[in-house]
Amino acid sequence: MLVNKKKMESMADSMSSHAPIEGRSLWQDAMGRFMHNKAALISLIVLVTMIATSFIGPYLSPWDFESIDWALLGNAAEMGAPSIENGHYFGTDDLGRDQFARVMVGTQISLMVGIVGTAVAVVVGVLYGAISGYFGGRLDNVMMRFVDILMSIPYMFILIILFVMFGRSIYLLFIGLGLFSWMDMARIVRGQTLAIKHKEYIEAAVAAGVSDFKIILKHIVPNLLGIVVVYTSLLIPGLILTESFISFLGLGIQEPLTSWGALINDGAKTIQYGTLWQLLFPLAFFVTGLFCFFFIGDGLRDAFDPKDR
Repeated sequence: MLVNKKKMESMADSMSSHAPIEGRSLWQDAMGRFMHNKAALISLIVLVTMIATSFIGPYLSPWDFESIDWALLGNAAEMGAPSIENGHYFGTDDLGRDQFARVMVGTQISLMVGIVGTAVAVVVGVLYGAISGYFGGRLDNVMMRFVDILMSIPYMFILIILFVMFGRSIYLLFIGLGLFSWMDMARIVRGQTLAIKHKEYIEAAVAAGVSDFKIILKHIVPNLLGIVVVYTSLLIPGLILTESFISFLGLGIQEPLTSWGALINDGAKTIQYGTLWQLLFPLAFFVTGLFCFFFIGDGLRDAFDPKDR
């Protein structure tokens, strides 16, 4: 008995001498798994480097994105060729404008379109879907039928009609993409809200007299951030692809501004003259950016739901 008592006392002393164990949140576990995903981590580093280069690069070039190098216009041999001596690191386009500066500006515009459009989709889609799923019943029915009607409209043709009627404008592009990009997010959030609105902590908040909108904002939306983050990382490249396709048709960003799609369109027109670099550089940035977003999205999906890997 004395031996057992001494053992128990020594175990209690050793336990009391140790610091309390700190728990790990879902976000800490997810970020830990994400950091161990080499493809996603490398893609994040490449994407951050690309974004930083697009903002720093114009200051490293002696040319801006709209100035014409008149000295090269009369020299067909040097026209368009990359040259460090002339300060045209990526060459020039068919009008004598610096391609490096235009690719940097195009990267800024395309990423801004994807990020701003996604921000609108996340805010509107999350609130709309959470309200629809939480209240349910007739309100849910009406709200979802409205979404179904909008999703049945061919939004690409609507965007093209808007550009034809009101002219090409970057603000109109944001509005057009924002009008249709939130619907998938709303449906996903609504389904997740239906799954968690009967959880114990939601019923406890209702019993405590918390208002419905406070429950949505403080209890439901925070528990949806995992799936929202994953879908957001996949929505950004989708919007960039949409904008690039519209710009490739010549209906997107208005000159002298440009984007990846507009640059690829310009490069495709001149490739028959042997100016491959005019297409190669914007296409390389475009493909690299999309692959980075896709790998980051896959990494976030595995990090927040490792059972689905």
